[in-house]
Amino acid sequence: MSITLNLKRSTEYSGLRISPTLAPETVTLETAGKDPGDIRLLGGKAVLSLGSQKKLSAEMLRRAGGALAKWLAKNEVAAAGLELSQLAGTGMPPSTAVTAFAEGLLLGAFKFGAYKFGYQDKATTLSLLLDENSGLGESELGAYLQKASIVAEAVNLAREWSHEPPNVINPLTLVKRVQKLAAEVGLKCTVLDDKQLAELGAEAIVAVGKGSNTPSRLIILEHAGKAEGQPVALVGKALTMDTGGYSLKSTDNIIGMKYDKSGGMAVIATLVAAARLGLSTPVVGVIAAAENMISGGAYRPDDILKALNGTTIEIISTDAEGRLVLADALAYTERTFKPRAMVDIATLTGAVVVALGTVRAGMLSTSDELAGALFKSGEHTFERLWRLPLDEEYFDQIKGDDSDIKNSGGRYAGSITGGMFLKQFVTDATPWAHLDVAGMMNSDKEQPYCPKGGVGFGVRLFLDYLEGLG
Repeated sequence: MSITLNLKRSTEYSGLRISPTLAPETVTLETAGKDPGDIRLLGGKAVLSLGSQKKLSAEMLRRAGGALAKWLAKNEVAAAGLELSQLAGTGMPPSTAVTAFAEGLLLGAFKFGAYKFGYQDKATTLSLLLDENSGLGESELGAYLQKASIVAEAVNLAREWSHEPPNVINPLTLVKRVQKLAAEVGLKCTVLDDKQLAELGAEAIVAVGKGSNTPSRLIILEHAGKAEGQPVALVGKALTMDTGGYSLKSTDNIIGMKYDKSGGMAVIATLVAAARLGLSTPVVGVIAAAENMISGGAYRPDDILKALNGTTIEIISTDAEGRLVLADALAYTERTFKPRAMVDIATLTGAVVVALGTVRAGMLSTSDELAGALFKSGEHTFERLWRLPLDEEYFDQIKGDDSDIKNSGGRYAGSITGGMFLKQFVTDATPWAHLDVAGMMNSDKEQPYCPKGGVGFGVRLFLDYLEGLG
């Protein structure tokens, strides 16, 4: 389902009825002891609870918006009106309340049905009704809705592309999609193929793609921004399919590996939104795309590779491939753009799921300032992070025998040693953070404003962080 938001004066609106017996033509809001999203019919209207006034927050408004989106879809509502007076009276700044609620609506409406026979996207027009009690001007409200729409569309883009199967999106078809999208929104797009990467000395990312008929690609997106100075760099892992290579995944664990590209999809979506929002901060997005397959040309355990920065890597597991593509991507990004800060996002380890479950993503960082800013944005957007240690003693687990480092340090502290591995490809001159989002990128159950499947985690967090830079 898709939802279109528009503004109308309450006297101009006449709603469409759902059925002869169920006919609320407007939706009103209330703050009560009920859970956010609870909906009841009262006097010909649908009344949506925002939750308890004492516990009201932006996240509760998102959840209430998501619940309304699902209710509209379930009842096949083609058009409805939403009275805003109660939303304006939440005690939160109007920008926060309206944006959060609108995000919940638009994110809650997402559904991926591209490959279902006969699927048609049903549309709902939701008119936000302005009256003397709303406390909001039309132009002001319009700006909030425009921003919420751009952000939600970016998240839903990341979700949609994450859902796409590996026979549709591979490194080569991903390049075509990104190039088309970049041209539409005004992003500069550069693509390095496997031959160019090999010439640069990026053996790690090239090796991961050698077992596939679709070799590795490095995709670079640039948003010029308006501010002076070096860009912020976002680096995303985009494994369009991960079999584990010769360290083959089990039958159960190989299912869902189409979501192993989700970090890269979040970076693409963030750059698209940055361009559409006209963010002042220059931003670079680097997407390391590869397909980890098995063939006579595939890389193997015991192979030793040389990364772009000259570090040699002994392969312990071909299923620890994400850190290999990111190693070269991080080194390339720092060398080429000299960013003011660099953040990578990846479905890197199962260990982070054991440690933090599906509530928070793991974060490791060399900069307290950067880590603090990302943590704060995570709290604002409810895409929450938890910082893990990066003590030098953890390096002993990945110290190489016949090489500089190994690509796996074993079971203990797996998420930390994964981060320690990546740290070897960023110099001390660049503030860096790594987000391990293996537990956050797809969900096996429906969430308040996200269906089962791709979540699009990281897009709203990144945009909040980038906006905070001015």
